[in-house]
Amino acid sequence: MEKRKSIVAGFDIGGAHLKVTRAEDGRIVEAVTVATPLWLGLDNLTSAFEETAPIYAGADRNAFTMTGELADIFPSRDAGVATLLDETSTRFPGEKLIYAGRSGFVGVEQAARLSADVASANWHATASLVAKLAGDALFVDMGSTTTDIIAITNGAVAHDGYTDAGRLLSGELVYTGFTRTFLFGVASSAPVRGRLTPLMNEYFASIADAHRILGVLDEKDDRHASADGKEKTIDGSIARLARMIGRDAAELTLPEWREVARWFSEQQLRKIHDAASLVAGPMARDVPIVGAGTGRWQIRRLAERMERRFVDFAEIIPADDAVRREASSAAPASAVALLAGSQF
Repeated sequence: MEKRKSIVAGFDIGGAHLKVTRAEDGRIVEAVTVATPLWLGLDNLTSAFEETAPIYAGADRNAFTMTGELADIFPSRDAGVATLLDETSTRFPGEKLIYAGRSGFVGVEQAARLSADVASANWHATASLVAKLAGDALFVDMGSTTTDIIAITNGAVAHDGYTDAGRLLSGELVYTGFTRTFLFGVASSAPVRGRLTPLMNEYFASIADAHRILGVLDEKDDRHASADGKEKTIDGSIARLARMIGRDAAELTLPEWREVARWFSEQQLRKIHDAASLVAGPMARDVPIVGAGTGRWQIRRLAERMERRFVDFAEIIPADDAVRREASSAAPASAVALLAGSQF
């Protein structure tokens, strides 16, 4: 009789996305990311769980990590963690493991008592997996909203901060992402025909628009509505970008708009580079950058700038080739699914 496969489902419950992966016998075979705007209500999480049900169907074990406790529908992080734990307890029967960072995997009841460890610990899960797979590395995970920069030394996560506040101070958390970041979050002005133009501090456009104009955005990674709710095309992005500098799209040529877009992407990279230089500290020059998330294009540029070898998280994890990209975009969900399995 053929032995039944061991199935572990991994979940990263974020404030903007739900990421779900399926590992069979220690290998990621399915991965999906669904837009889940928790700030609009918990029913969005319910819908996302229902949509992703085929991914976790029949799982022997469900492993969870989260950042969704930050959503402003919750009065505090503790309240957010408690609510999300209740959601998982209600929906998922059987074995449930909650990733509590430095405390490892715990049950739901214990997780409720360790909310400070559970809150926003998804970076620790992915970095821990990278430590097991790659040894020494500068791990950088750039998602839609944030960038994690973590030193891994002697096969262990060598973080300075742990909480969001501590990691913001240490440079290990940079609040900028590949799609959802407001443009005035990466720059206060932009050069237009040789003049540095102050930006309008309105949410007229996002960094996704800049990356779309540059042709480096995979549309599957931009799952939320545009700033004006209109089409996600190069023309639509140019119209939105134009508003940031008080202009209309017809006032500049396409090459000129590309230069403006390139400026914003460059400003974002500079912020990440500054932080990465601090986190890398005295790491040896031959230590690579391991990059994960939807912003791997930007991380490759960071590696070139820091003169370090780039290693794609998608290529080092055990996964079916067809799902490697999605498994990397859902890196924390992949990490908890693999870490909760027996191979580690």
